[in-house]
Amino acid sequence: MIYYIFVKRGSAVASSLRIWYDRPASGWQQGLPIGNGRLGAVVYGGIGAETWCLTETTFWSGRPEPLDPPSNAKADLRRMQDDFFAGDFERGEAEARARLQPAKRNFGTNLPLCRVALTFDPAGEGLERELDLERAVVSTSYSNGGARFRREAFASHVDGVLAARFACDRPGGVSFALRIEGDDYVRVLGASAGDGTIRFEAQALETMHSDGRCGVRSAGAVRLAVRGGTVREDEGGGLIVSDADEAVVYVAVATDYGAAEGEDWRGARDSALSRAIGKGYEQARADHVRDYRTLFSRVTLSIGEDGRSSLPTDERVRRIGSEPEDAALYVLFYQYARYLTISGSRDDSPLPMNLQGIWNDGEANRMQWSCDYHLDVNTQMNYYPVETGHLGECHMPLMRFVERLASSSGRTAARHFYDSDGWVAHVFTNAWGFASPGWETSWGLNVTGGLWLATHLMERYAFGRDDAFLARTAYPVLKEAAAFFLDSMTIHPEFGWLVTGPSNSPENSFYVGDDRLRSHALSMGPTMDQMLVRELFEFCIEASERQGVDAALLQRLREAVQALPPLRVGSRGQLQEWLEDYAEAQPDHRHLSHLYGLFPGNQVTPFGTPALAAAARKTLELRMSRAELEDVEFTLALFAACFARLRDGDAAHRQLSDLIGKLCFDNLFTFSKAGIAGAETNIFVIDGNFGGAAAIAELLLQSHAGELDLLPALPSRWPSGRVAGLRARGDVEVDLVWEGGALAEATLRAGTAGRTTVRYGEKTLPLELRPGGTYRFGPGLTPMPA
Repeated sequence: MIYYIFVKRGSAVASSLRIWYDRPASGWQQGLPIGNGRLGAVVYGGIGAETWCLTETTFWSGRPEPLDPPSNAKADLRRMQDDFFAGDFERGEAEARARLQPAKRNFGTNLPLCRVALTFDPAGEGLERELDLERAVVSTSYSNGGARFRREAFASHVDGVLAARFACDRPGGVSFALRIEGDDYVRVLGASAGDGTIRFEAQALETMHSDGRCGVRSAGAVRLAVRGGTVREDEGGGLIVSDADEAVVYVAVATDYGAAEGEDWRGARDSALSRAIGKGYEQARADHVRDYRTLFSRVTLSIGEDGRSSLPTDERVRRIGSEPEDAALYVLFYQYARYLTISGSRDDSPLPMNLQGIWNDGEANRMQWSCDYHLDVNTQMNYYPVETGHLGECHMPLMRFVERLASSSGRTAARHFYDSDGWVAHVFTNAWGFASPGWETSWGLNVTGGLWLATHLMERYAFGRDDAFLARTAYPVLKEAAAFFLDSMTIHPEFGWLVTGPSNSPENSFYVGDDRLRSHALSMGPTMDQMLVRELFEFCIEASERQGVDAALLQRLREAVQALPPLRVGSRGQLQEWLEDYAEAQPDHRHLSHLYGLFPGNQVTPFGTPALAAAARKTLELRMSRAELEDVEFTLALFAACFARLRDGDAAHRQLSDLIGKLCFDNLFTFSKAGIAGAETNIFVIDGNFGGAAAIAELLLQSHAGELDLLPALPSRWPSGRVAGLRARGDVEVDLVWEGGALAEATLRAGTAGRTTVRYGEKTLPLELRPGGTYRFGPGLTPMPA
């Protein structure tokens, strides 16, 4: 039986929206994350000890560096392109390595900052650890000698601090020791019992991704506010609290990232502490919850409740896939991703979320990956669920980041490597806007990586229809991206199509002809490039026409679109990954970049391009049939989202079940499995959380093909439920109720004027939207009074 837990937006939801455990967290992978868009922490431990692993989004090793000479001329680019056109892949790739493969220097990585280590009386029972997604508060509670103890912590965006309170219902029951721990780059300046403060400084130094001598500096402080009891210093630079009635801990951190020479960047730390302490814990907590819920409460989702919400979260994960369906666990996973978005990316965050969001266990930066911004799916996937999840403000750090990348190093890279106009970035970037190819062309020469990232400006405009944003940000950035491709692309001598290259299809390789001894990664016109360039040119055409600007560019773009290659179906019925039907050297590869036109793009749709949709399905089936499939977190998320776009909800559901049940740590953070792409252990990568959430939204609502498609891929195991507050392209907010696997009611609220088509199954209705208009539909898409 289904029991609805849906409530009106803005009101409290019962305990189903919590992640909780009845045993200690032995390490980071069982801890619970908090964050304010800049400062983050993962809280783990138990009754006798607790650790806060602190991170800060700008705490990066490395530094900005100029490009190395010599630069290339346009003739060098054309010569490389001619080698590939002539079928001389070895020579073409050798030339690319010589001219488009920079040396690895001080690229850097985001690093963990330090750990706040707490020790308590180890005795106790009835432990419960919890992350309350409704209020963004982590808590630990237990009993000892008849007294009840509670510790709670949150990261306040309002005040810029991490705050925690330790309390006991027995007077004088709060005693603990606190110290700062960290790697060699952390220096504790000292503790003062007089004002209950520990001050520390650090510089982000490491030798895997930089020379160990350059990195961002930080200054932090931990300050205690104690009621009753005593505070004293210990010999190790920590503080000891004894017999207090209550203790409040505030943590603030500032860095010199982006600071001008001589600027008092440490002052931000002190201001944050003073502000939070001045208002007091209760007010700081109330302000934090109010600020957080302004965003979080916009979307509510219920897919049923069978009583398993009363079980610890790790036990629920272990049971996933069993009968009856724990549909509420998928709700929890979805809302957890929205929580992580709000915690990791606020409208004023200095940087967007990286490979691990704003959290960092230290694993990814100890290997060749780097905890950076991967531009061949990972960073993009971090923001896939933001607009549909009604968190558009959280998209803004990425908007600003792309704008900076385009206007600075992206321009330099375009001129230096390609002798071309506009801007370009490749397979990854860092806190300073690195835009060069990677230091191995087989994976580093992804010429559309920056463009892929910039498609988020298109998405921001598509959902919000903000013409001021279009004119000030989206169109100027994307127009310059179009200028690069117009200047660097060339006509294929055999086909007559306008193609990119040399470039790769992230991060796959292929065989040419019957040669199976040598694989190749670079070619002209890989499918991913062509999909992105077509989307770019068409967006710029529409934007130019809408604004009545750039007539000469408009004409060039119209001509260029007509010359782009079509999507092609290969000999096995698959959507080709490259311009020609090469054999995959890694048919079980984790990347699915050539399915971009299915998801998140819209060039492949079941109703609009059924043959291409069938080819996309065949591609998925071929990948999934491989025994050695690299089923990492982002791959399963993409499988789920692609099946949702193909209107196959049950296939998508199976992928989501595997993602949650097989590729999540106990704290529901997703991971990439050991042994894949050089991973030395299971590595936390947050894109699976966000990609999975995006796929769940796609099951319920799609709006990518000029339609508002209601319940397009509802899984059979979710027969009843409701959702409120989802966002659709065209500035529309959507509420849905379904019963017995069929639409029962839909409500659409329009923010701006426009025309659309509402679809439910095979039925469609044209709809003229007016600003502020409300439109209701009943079963079978029957219009109802608003």
